[in-house]
Amino acid sequence: MPLFVMLGTDGPRGAELRPLHRPAHLENLAPLARDGRVAYAGPLLGPGGQPCGSLVVFEAESLVAARAFAETDPYVSEGVFERIQLWETRQVLPKGG
Repeated sequence: MPLFVMLGTDGPRGAELRPLHRPAHLENLAPLARDGRVAYAGPLLGPGGQPCGSLVVFEAESLVAARAFAETDPYVSEGVFERIQLWETRQVLPKGG
């Protein structure tokens, strides 16, 4: 199954909204994680170690399916992210991926 990278950049209210919607964001990712379809997920940290965005690398059937999933994420629907970018990728290292 193809891998996709979702890069979410926090909006001006990201610091305020992120803690409110974090449980729902993680719950949204839980089914993919249980199925072994999340290769990596975590915050991007700005100066002082404060979250300023997120990076999620996950498997989906297609770019259309990956975009549909990304758009259901609470960080997207609740305005934590000002912008999301989505790309298909392929794992080169570590080998065996």
